[in-house]
Amino acid sequence: MAGSRLTVPPSADGTRIDRVLALLLAEPRARSQARFDRGEITVDGTRVGKSHRVRSGDTIVVAQAAPPAAAPVPPPVPVRYEDDDVAVIAKPADLVVHPGSGVTTGTLVDALRAMGMPLAPGDDPDRPGIVHRLDRGTSGLLVIAKTVRALHGLRAQFDARSVSRRYWALVDGVPETTEAVIDAPIARHPQDRSRFQTAKDGRPARSHYVVRAAYGQASRVEVRLATGRTHQVRVHMAALGHPVCGDRAYGASAQLAGALGLERPALHAEHLGFAHPVGGARIEVDEPLPDDLLAAVARLSESDLTL
Repeated sequence: MAGSRLTVPPSADGTRIDRVLALLLAEPRARSQARFDRGEITVDGTRVGKSHRVRSGDTIVVAQAAPPAAAPVPPPVPVRYEDDDVAVIAKPADLVVHPGSGVTTGTLVDALRAMGMPLAPGDDPDRPGIVHRLDRGTSGLLVIAKTVRALHGLRAQFDARSVSRRYWALVDGVPETTEAVIDAPIARHPQDRSRFQTAKDGRPARSHYVVRAAYGQASRVEVRLATGRTHQVRVHMAALGHPVCGDRAYGASAQLAGALGLERPALHAEHLGFAHPVGGARIEVDEPLPDDLLAAVARLSESDLTL
């Protein structure tokens, strides 16, 4: 076992140490070989390699393996509203909401747990308290269920589409129509499982957008969701021919993103409204733009912006 002293038996005289170690520790040879790479093995006080040949009576010392480094916990997230049942938090960009798709640590769930926030258990132990999501690169408001009764009540509102969600976005170019409803089903992309697309056989998806300002190279739009499909705003605006600025996955201009200093899609969940799942009172929360999006707007407003 690790942290032990082993004596080489006469039968192993002249044998490679990695083979002897695997036999004495009753473990796969690959695991024993990895111990050498970590510098855990010495023979009579001298560190040796895996091909070293031992002699009868040699003392092999297996050092106690260092415990794996704990994954860093994300810093606390801002809480914009909280009571015994729910919390509304402001998720920063580049933070994954919960484990999945190769991400196991460093999530919003980890941050909330580290903050000591109670999270309602649900069907998936990796998603306690999670009722809806934002993409990793999207900043803005999320409601968190702290109790089971709140979880069920909020889910019912999302299913009934009675939750008010408004997004702020910068998009490439200027849409011809300043206000419209995009009613286009969304399905997973058949070749790239990390992306989605509009498709006749997809799940119903409906977005209402309004152009609030046009800058020539880009436009500031407000988008309200009637449904909440994965990547919905990003897919719908890209299907319109005006992808969210900085959203390389959906064809946004890398040149424009660079000129605006964007390192993520310029998308922000700025408003969230819902009925309290227990008391019934209406809760409305707004979240100001983060600094990177404010800076992008400031650059767009400069008359000397060139591409």
